[in-house]
Order: sequence, then structure tokens, then C-alpha cells
Amino acid sequence: MPTVVASSIPRFTPDPHSYARPSEVSVQHLSLTLTVDFETQTLAGSATWQIRNHTGTSHLLLDARELAIDAVLLGNRQGQPTEFALGEPDLVLGQPLRIAIQPDTQEVTIYYRTTPGAAALQWLTPEQTAGRQHPFLFTQSQAILARTWIPCQDSPGVRFTYDAQVQVPAELLALMSAENPQARNTTGQYSFRMAQPIPSYLMALAVGDVTFEQLSGRTGIYAEPVTLPSATSEFQDLEKMVAAAEELYGPYRWEQYDLLVLPPSFPFGGMENPRLTFVTPTILAGDRSLTSLVAHELAHSWSGNLVTNATWNDFWLNEGFTVYFERRIMEKLYGRSYSDMLQVLGHTGLLHTLAELGPASKDTHLHLDLAGRDPDEGLNDIAYEKGDYLLLTLEHLVGRPALDTFIKEYFAQHSFQSMDTHSFVAYLRHALLDKHPGLEEQLQLDGWVNGPGIPAVAPPVGSSRFEAVEAALQNWQHGTPATELQPAEWSSHEWVHFLHGLPTALSIEKVAELDAAFGFTQSGNAEILAAWFPRTIAAGYSPADEALRQFLTHVGRRKFLTPLYKALLATPGGREKAQQLYAVARPNYHAVATSTFDSLVGQA
Repeated sequence: MPTVVASSIPRFTPDPHSYARPSEVSVQHLSLTLTVDFETQTLAGSATWQIRNHTGTSHLLLDARELAIDAVLLGNRQGQPTEFALGEPDLVLGQPLRIAIQPDTQEVTIYYRTTPGAAALQWLTPEQTAGRQHPFLFTQSQAILARTWIPCQDSPGVRFTYDAQVQVPAELLALMSAENPQARNTTGQYSFRMAQPIPSYLMALAVGDVTFEQLSGRTGIYAEPVTLPSATSEFQDLEKMVAAAEELYGPYRWEQYDLLVLPPSFPFGGMENPRLTFVTPTILAGDRSLTSLVAHELAHSWSGNLVTNATWNDFWLNEGFTVYFERRIMEKLYGRSYSDMLQVLGHTGLLHTLAELGPASKDTHLHLDLAGRDPDEGLNDIAYEKGDYLLLTLEHLVGRPALDTFIKEYFAQHSFQSMDTHSFVAYLRHALLDKHPGLEEQLQLDGWVNGPGIPAVAPPVGSSRFEAVEAALQNWQHGTPATELQPAEWSSHEWVHFLHGLPTALSIEKVAELDAAFGFTQSGNAEILAAWFPRTIAAGYSPADEALRQFLTHVGRRKFLTPLYKALLATPGGREKAQQLYAVARPNYHAVATSTFDSLVGQA
């Protein structure tokens, strides 16, 4: 066995959500070949990993979940068969794939197939798409679902480059988180290359009847043909967003920045797959009022994709920075009063999450302990909004110039690397806090990172535009008819704030008055509908029932669905109604959503 120099072994933070041991053997590059079969709803092909054996060990450990492994070869696709074994399955983690290797093995090829129902893959029938003519496939690998369609070291602390060959039906286009084609070909075979190293949760594939429209030299939109005109109109400011982001925190490192507008079953608002952000069509409001979500996904090109949380316990390092960055982009484009509204809405969501989890819950710490649990349990407003609030407090204490310099240098010095909370705190002390004596104590840093709730040092948040909304709410509650409130110039954010500010218990008459004045039930804005429906559910306002049914059946975004199902369950006879609606809607939801709602709603 060759002598291994300890200092040459890269440092990997132990990850409780991966069977892999990258400190022993780490993957470096993936060559992927896949055939997409809509009839069987499976992917089949091979994954060739270039590996680096740091310790001379005789086994490579990969993560797998419900994969059918047909053969494993040492070397490329013409290599020699080797022994392999799948370990006992775990409901959350899947199975370890243990492969026998030699100390000098540099490549391993796995022939495999996905199984129907693979959690990362959503197979849509034509009827579930906007065009209703062709099927659609998309993946969602975050947090630990890449292992359901690729045998891999499925940890955010492990990065690799990749190339891929994907065969799809000739009438469809394939796209990945890589260099992408901009037009369909006649063969259905597409080649991809990702030259920058990424973690497995950023592996992405989409296949469907989509077309492309260029917005600038480095930005563009993919969408179904029927959706493309509204999408290109909605995202006209995309290049301005990229330029604003670069001005704040340094160059965009991924060459192209495109959006793919998915069918409405997508479970998230967006997913920051490198070079190709996946977005929900629920942000197509017609007035560009919901594009802060795109600014958020763009910001991930720095915080998350460029500098990545080492484990899902460190998720706040991705999302806290990204929320702060998103609001700085929106302020740069649309002014401070606009970003202040986003800050208040986010703060409201944070307070709601804190109340749900409880004031002493360890799940309200920024640094989490998710061992033994699905990391999706940590994907909530604590990581996003408490993380942002820490940075906002730091800005309040040291000033924007100093914080901007710190963030810009942080991204530059740690590009294409992972970061855990302990290492970040050490870097923060060295690069910023130690330059300001007493700042760490004033910031109450440990209280943010390892303590519950919000430290008292946090500055208040407010919005001048929301003050007018709150005045209108007061006037209405004191007898002013809704038709006399005159909110003609309100943005969707102001309407959402208005709806959130309504009393919890409204009579049917009051709900009807608001609906007659403002037409909430017929709104085409998903954020407004999601804030309106809990009021109609609580009041038993039947004129909104059909719109609610349509929303629950066609929208798969978990952020919207969770409070609506909870609102239904809180009403007399609501469980039966929720179960009836869910039985119809469930086939339209991604596994990320059904994993939440199967236990919440139950089966009828």
C-alpha cells in the first residue's frame, strides 16, 4: 500500500446525511450517460466517476436510494467488473453503495437504473403541463435526493465537475445544470458540460417541450411555448439583476445565467441550479412584482453555489447570506422602500416560524443538529430570515462599507469551496470582528449561532410604505367601507401585508366585503391568493371554494400549500375536506411536497 502523506488529504466536514467517506476517497469528475424513458418513468445508463484515493483504502462508498445497480467496473465503460454491495436501506438516507477498488484505481463505472417513484424525479403527464401536448420531467436534488437518480457522494461538502450524454424523445429538449443547448435537434441526444465543480444537490435535469429566448449576451429564458411570452416579459430585468449583483459582490463566475420556468407542480419558488435556475410559474404575476425570488436564486450563484454549506446543519450559511444579498439587489434596482417591504414580510415569516417551533427550541438556532432526521426539516425561515437578520444586525453595527468589503472578500477567498459554521465563525472573527474591539460581545454572536430566538441586539425593521397599509387596515376595522380605502398604487407586497394584518377571525360578511371591493378570489397573483385563502377558509366563505380547489390542485409550491392545508385542518370537518382535496391534488405534487403532506393531511 502506498504511503499517504497526511497533509495531502483534503479536509471534509463529517456529514451525518451521507454514507460517503470523502476524506478516504473523494469523487472528482462525473461522466454520465442516461436514457430518459417516459413510459416506464425511469432513467437508465451509467455513471463513471474519476476518484482520488487519499488513504489507499480498498473501498469506495457512495450514496444510493432505491437505485437498481446492474454492474460496477473498475475503469471506464470497458473496465473490469468488481464486487459491490448495497447496505441496509434507511428511510431517510437510502443505502450505502460499497465498491471494491484498488489503491491505484482512478475510475469507477456504475451501470444502473432508477426506479419508478424515485423521489428526485417528477414525471408529468401532458395534462399536467401548460401546453398539455407533451410529457415533462424535472429533478429536485436538494437536499439529499440526488442519490435517488445518481449514485454519488451526496454531501454538499463534496464538489465535482461533470459531463453528460442524455437521450430523450426527439420531440423534447433536455437541459441540465451545465452548458445547455438553445434549440431542439432531430436526434433527441444532448451533450452537457459543467466545468466548475459543484455539489451533488445542484445536479439537475429537465426534459420537456420547451423553447428558448435570449434576453442578453449571458441571460435567457426557457419555458413551454405557451408560457414563454409572459415569462420573457416578466424577467426583462434579468441582466440588470446580474449586473447589480456583480457590482455588489464581485464577478459572476458561471458564464451563462438562464431561467427555466417549470410546470406549476414544482415544490419550491426556485432552485438555484448553476447556469439554469428552475423557477415556479407562480411568480408570473404580469407586473414583475414577484421577481425578488429570481434575485434570490441569482444571489445563490455566490452564496451557496460558489461558497457552499459543508453540511445541512450549516444551511444558514447558504440562505442567510442569500436573503441579505437578494434584498440588496432589489434595493439597487427598485429603491430602499421596496427592499424594506421585503424585509418586513420576511421578518413576519420569521416571527411566525419562531412561534410555531417554540421560544426555546434548538431548531431556532442557526447552527442545527439534524442528525437522524430528514434535512428538509431545517429548510425553514430560521436559516433564511434569522441568518439575514444576523447580517442586517452586523450591518447596523459596523456600517455597510465594512460589511460589503467582508462579504466580497469572503466569496473571493472561498470560491468553489465548502464552509461549516465553526470555520465561518473563525473567519468572521479574523476578518471583521477582531478589527472592532468589543464588537463580538455587542453582536451577541453566539446567541445568534447557538442560541434560540432573536438576540435583543437586533435592530427593528420597518417600511414606510407599509405604514400606509396599516393605516388603511385601521380605518377599515373602524368602519371605513373597503371601497373607500383607495389602495390603487399598492404593489403585491402591500396587498400581502394588508391580508396578513387582517384579524384572524373575520365574519363571512367582512370577507365578502373585501372580496367585492378588491376581487381577491379572482386574483392572478399567487402570493395574494395564498394570503387570502386562509381568511376564506376560516370564515367558511364558499364563493372562494372553487378557486381554492383549483389552487391546491394545480400549484405544487410547498410554501403556499402548507398553511392552506393547516387552515383547512383547523376548521370543523376540515380534515375530511382536506383529505378529499389532497387525494385529487397529490398526483400533481413532487415527492418533496408529498413527504410533508402525507403525514400532515393523512389519506382519505
